[in-house]
Formats: sequence, structure tokens, C-alpha cells
Amino acid sequence: MVNNLDLAVMIFYLLLLVTIGVISIRRIKSQKEFLIAGSRLGYGLYVPAMAAVVLGGASTLGGSSLGYLYGISGMWLVVMIGLGILGMGVLFSKKLSAANVYSVSELLGKRFGKESRSLSAVVMAVYDLMVAVTGIIAIGVVLSTLFGWSTTFAMVAGGVIVLLYTILGGMWAVTLTDVIQFWIMTVGLIFILLPTSIVEIGGVNSLIDKVDPSFLSLSNIGGSQIFSYFLLYFFGMMIGQDIWQRAFTAKSEKILKRGTILAGLYCIIYAIAGAIIGMAASVLLPNLNDPQQAIPELAVHFLPIGLVGLVIAAILSAVMSTASGTIMASATILVNDLILPYSRKELSDKSKLKLTRVVLLIVGILAILISVWLKNIVVALDVAYALLSGSIFLPVLAAFFWKRVTSKIVLFSMAISSFVVLLDLIIEGLSSLNAILFGIIASGISMLIGVIFFSSNPPDENIEKKESIL
Repeated sequence: MVNNLDLAVMIFYLLLLVTIGVISIRRIKSQKEFLIAGSRLGYGLYVPAMAAVVLGGASTLGGSSLGYLYGISGMWLVVMIGLGILGMGVLFSKKLSAANVYSVSELLGKRFGKESRSLSAVVMAVYDLMVAVTGIIAIGVVLSTLFGWSTTFAMVAGGVIVLLYTILGGMWAVTLTDVIQFWIMTVGLIFILLPTSIVEIGGVNSLIDKVDPSFLSLSNIGGSQIFSYFLLYFFGMMIGQDIWQRAFTAKSEKILKRGTILAGLYCIIYAIAGAIIGMAASVLLPNLNDPQQAIPELAVHFLPIGLVGLVIAAILSAVMSTASGTIMASATILVNDLILPYSRKELSDKSKLKLTRVVLLIVGILAILISVWLKNIVVALDVAYALLSGSIFLPVLAAFFWKRVTSKIVLFSMAISSFVVLLDLIIEGLSSLNAILFGIIASGISMLIGVIFFSSNPPDENIEKKESIL
């Protein structure tokens, strides 16, 4: 059972998040401040905030559960997330810093036109909404276990807390809470739970002796599973709106590039730590019914009073940072790429800010309602990931690096690849990972055909203007 002191730690933590949202209101004076924190973050805020937004419940509870089941090779899920962030830092940092946009879809619109912007915005908004839904579900699971609430009430309460500080303080509040959440995650899991678990076993050598020999193999989880994580997370991380929106908060290209690379390296360290924690749990708690409970069960059984609350806060931090970032991302896409471009009158910056807050409220309520309705991790997330990576990844690359690709070619490519992704999901099932692979292949082939047969003449003046923006 969780002690009253640990409950007090958790309550203080939740109240702190709301307080940060209230305090951050004073810093929000424009749409840019609200959406990307005024692009003023240095390394001290940018690196932990970037790491926190990508390390959610799947990275924390899922990573440790894979370590419990497969040993050190359980790290690959989070490693691929880290490599995706590294890839974005290496490939896109210079272009992102100069793009002067708020979203992935806005960039595609500048380069390829309004239709491409709208189509990609629909996919991106749905993707971020479903990631937020899974985050709120995870928040509900943690809070219901901690306080004994019903799962429904816990989801609503946790979702309202996230929504409250996000609406009040925008990206400033999300940034500050993410930084706090980063350090709680780091201290609670890497500096407290990891060494405590190893000490309880008798040291690293004892851990190696007591686990199954297969747990020490990097490929124990299986090559096909490692490749599936590559398809799901490597490409998705590089083009996710929540990731890009965080990247836009950096105050310089240098901070964006190096900070993103540092965040990616941290993710890899986090992956290894999570897998080892799971391995330790398989020795100390060999009869767990649910491996995803490895971290909270280790905390309850082996940590002193007070530190249990810190580790539970670390779990909640990982989940809440992702939920807030993706709710913000979905609302940004809806306002910036699906509402404002079709508005008949030009809105003032103050009016845009009010509109964004209203849409953020609607998105947050919708995410909470969907979470309460589903109450489990949904296959719709797999569909969204497949559409995101399968149909948008190559158009983003083309926007940056392939000048012969025109707006019509990209629109054709996105339509064909989206059709291929959906067709494969219908034929092979909603959990099919082939959908991403086939989608990327279809996207690449359709672009190549378009360039060969429809891009032989020099691009018109309008297209050149779009390309010059990037």
C-alpha cells in the first residue's frame, strides 16, 4: 500500500503543475508565445523538455515490461524513439530553424499548396489526438491505483489537470512542467529505482547470474520486432507535430540541433535503464501478472516511504508530459492548418490566441471523453501511426530536399500512399506493420513516377516562390 507521505508527495506534485499553469499566464502575450514559447528556449529548458515530450507511458511502463519479458533487448522500443529524435536533429534542424512555421502541415502547405496542407493536417491532428487519448488512459490507471478511485473518475481528474495547465499557460506551462517532469523521471527511475533494484539483487554480477542467459542478448526480442519498432517510431518521431512544435521553441539553430541530439541520446540511456529495471523485476518479482506493473511494484516493495511517491510521480510525469504535448499539437494543427487558412477575415493575434484556447479546450474534452469510452490502448493509434509515417514522411523529406517534386505530385503521392496504408490495414488487420512499409514504398514510387513523367519542365513561378521559403 502507498503511505500517506507518498500520497502527500503526489498531491503536492499535481498542485504544482496547476500552479505553473496559472503563473505562466503572465508570459503569454501572443500566439507565438502560446504555441512555441516565443522560440526562446536555451539548452537548460529545451533538452529536458524535448526528452520529456517523447518519453511517455509506453516508453516507461512499456520499456520496463519488455525488459521483464525479454531482458536487455527490451530496450529497442525506446532506442528507436531516441534514434528518431537523433535523426530529426541531424537531418532537419537547419531547415526547421529557418522554416518560420508552427506545424508540419504548414510547412507542406508553403511548399506544396493548400490541399497538401489540409490533407496532412487531418492525419496529424488525428494522430496527436489518439496519442493524447492513450496518455490520459495511462494517467487514469496510475491515479486509480494510487488513490483507489474508479478508473473513469481517475481519467477525468488526470485529464482535467493536464488540460488546465496547458490551456492556462500554453507552451510555456508545458515547457516548465516538462522540465520538472524530466528531472523527476531521471532522479526517480535512473538514480533511485535502478540502483536500488540492482543492490537488492546483490549487484550487477548477481543480476547477470540470476537471469535467463537469453536476457543478455540484444536480439532476444526478435529481429522482426526490432524492425517493427523501427517502422513505428523512427519515422514517426522525425515528423510528429508534437516533436516539431517542441523543436520550434529553441532560440537558435545551434540549440535546436545539438539539443535535439542530446535529447535523443538521453532517450537511449533511458531505454537501457528501463530494460535493466525490468530485468531486475523479473528476478525480484518473478510472478507479476502484468509486467507493465514492474516499476510501481518495485517501488512499493523495495523503496522507503517518501521515495515511493517520487517514483510514482516519475511514472505520472512521463505520461502527463506526452499527453499535454500532444493535446497542444492537435489543437495547433486544427487552428493553424484547418481553421485559419479557410477563415474569411484576418484575425488579430489576440483573437487567434482566444481561438486556440477554445479549440484546445474542445480537443482536451474530446480526448478525455474518448479515453473514458475506450478505457484501453486503442488500435486507432496504430492506424494513425501508419498513416503518419506511411503517407507524410517522404513528402516532408521532399519539401526539404527534393526541389523537382511539385504540389500535384505530392498530393498524388499522399493520396496513393494513404489508400495503400488503409487497404493493407483492412486486409491484414489494424495491427499490421506492413502498412507503414507499403505506404512508404507507394509514396516513394508515386513521387518518382510523378517526377519522371510530370516534372520535366521547369517549375512555374509560384512553385519556385514556395520552394524559396524553405
